[in-house]
Amino acid sequence: MQKKIMIVFGLLIVAAMLLSACQPTTVIQTVVVEQTKEVQVVQTQIVNQTQIVNQTEVVEVAKKSFTTPDPMLSQLPVRQAMAYCTNKLDLLKAAYPLSTEADRAALVMNTFIPTKHWAYAGDANITVYPFDVAKGGATLDAAGWKLAEGAAIRTDKDGNALSVRFTTTNSAFRKAWAAVWVSQMSACGIEIVPLFAPASWWFGDSTGVKRRDYQLGAFAWVGQADPGGQTLYACDQIPTVENNWAGQNGMGWCNQAASDAIKKANNTLIKADRIAQYTIVQKGFTQDIPTIPLFQRMDVYAYNPKLTGFAPKVNSDGYYVYNIQDWEIPGKDTIVIGTIQEPSTLFQYIVDSMTAHLIGVDLEGLNANSENFDYSAQLQTPLSTIESKLAVNNDVAVKDGDKIIDANGDPQDAKAGLKVNDNTGTTVDYKAGVSMKQLVVTYKFIAGLKYSDGNPVIKDDFALAYKINCDREVGATSYITCDQIAKVDFVDDTSYTVTWKPGYQGTLYYLAPGPIGFYDSNLKLSDGRLLKDVPAKDWATIKEVAEEGKQANVGAYMVKEWVKGVKITLVPNPYFYGGAPKTKNLIYAVLAPENAEAQLLAGQVDLLDSLTLTAISQTLKDAGDKGKITLLTTPNATWEHIDINMYIR
Repeated sequence: MQKKIMIVFGLLIVAAMLLSACQPTTVIQTVVVEQTKEVQVVQTQIVNQTQIVNQTEVVEVAKKSFTTPDPMLSQLPVRQAMAYCTNKLDLLKAAYPLSTEADRAALVMNTFIPTKHWAYAGDANITVYPFDVAKGGATLDAAGWKLAEGAAIRTDKDGNALSVRFTTTNSAFRKAWAAVWVSQMSACGIEIVPLFAPASWWFGDSTGVKRRDYQLGAFAWVGQADPGGQTLYACDQIPTVENNWAGQNGMGWCNQAASDAIKKANNTLIKADRIAQYTIVQKGFTQDIPTIPLFQRMDVYAYNPKLTGFAPKVNSDGYYVYNIQDWEIPGKDTIVIGTIQEPSTLFQYIVDSMTAHLIGVDLEGLNANSENFDYSAQLQTPLSTIESKLAVNNDVAVKDGDKIIDANGDPQDAKAGLKVNDNTGTTVDYKAGVSMKQLVVTYKFIAGLKYSDGNPVIKDDFALAYKINCDREVGATSYITCDQIAKVDFVDDTSYTVTWKPGYQGTLYYLAPGPIGFYDSNLKLSDGRLLKDVPAKDWATIKEVAEEGKQANVGAYMVKEWVKGVKITLVPNPYFYGGAPKTKNLIYAVLAPENAEAQLLAGQVDLLDSLTLTAISQTLKDAGDKGKITLLTTPNATWEHIDINMYIR
């Protein structure tokens, strides 16, 4: 039971009023006049026909979770010192011991946005923490964390040791760099007590990261062209017991200027405005240090040194075959790519396999290619941005029953009780007539595209792709994009216009939506039917679709043969818009992981990619040094970081 202390402030006797035969009416008005984390002050006014009594009570209320500052990590100087005492290049050397210093330097991160990203604020606009043990120590000294003579761990004036629990997974990769980081902190007088937990616990639904069960916690996020970040860094996204652990801001970081900016950055589609807002967020992020950003992971490629044209983009979506028509090995008519992942089907829309997607690029081409988290047009031209005038973001008045996207990003019928984002990006309670944003985007493709059977791409092909891909019976991996579309107008043989549901504000709106590609509606199948006459439920079993990928075959190559468990052989598409590829045969050879490197060194395959190679082995390093192979590394979108939970439960 809550303890109550009653304090009567005064009694005011007012003039007597005429009495009636009725009982006196009593009104009780209660107002909370002050609220703290532990105490609520309530003022109650009792009014009847003869007097007014003002009284105040102080009520001890239940303390909310994660409102007590961590005695060490809530102190900014401690977090600053940790940043200064972290040598990220040495962590990278531990993670990738056989990489070059230049390769490692390209992976270092200063904020939650990689340095080559279009939204990176630039070093001049943030606080950068160079590795400096002396400065880290001086920062701790000034904050009262002293290192006594002969002591290994700093203590404050009360004798409390600067000792912090550090949790991450038990993978060999993280153990390698974490051991070095623990040593780096020790050099600054900070004791780190590591816990290497199973990933199942660390990333469980009710344990580890999800429940903020750590002081320091290391894991990785996957970077994207859209930096996002609202659920990570906004003040209202701090998970607690009381909000059922909603949000991903496990650090408990609340910088109001940064919080407002991250919301603005995610509620506008104008790139220049987004950059400005992300700069504000990164400034606050690096000043407050709720997280120590460490480094991007590394993609590794090993290949025949005579291979030309191979030029994977950095910080990309991994489709390094974007220019496959330009690859060539002088004197050879075949290039062999080794893969440890054989696709189950070439019907890309129902599979989530990197090898299937790579082969899909060879067969279908690529709408847009990415580099440094940005996109350039390929089949799609130009990108359908607001700036290019191919997209408009209208204000529309929404009425009950309209199909909309709510504030959580879910398709809904407009009705009372929903939260929606209005046309200013503010989350409000829905009511009829509320103004919301509605994107209308026209997507254009290069003219003259033909499939490998010689049929030209026509307007009906766009309609067929939309019909099939959004049919629940086709077995797609996701229908989320279909559910966000209000309608599609098929304009002509090279373009279509999508009207998105009010409330949809996807920041990659300018990329042609996946469900609306183009399928060869007049492709004649071996059974005599045309592709457009086949029900969606049967597409996954059609040989021409599942094993030959002919439904959208406008790319540089087409399938010649698929020997299951052995190889997939591709040959040039005679109708490829870019002309004849430089190499006549392209083979994806299915390899056992333990034999992949040996087959490369023996010349049986010409390329191993980052799907097969997670790091540079000593064998590959030696072969590279001798010129037998070429080793190439590029930054991966995934990045490692250490989150700092500034509050205790």
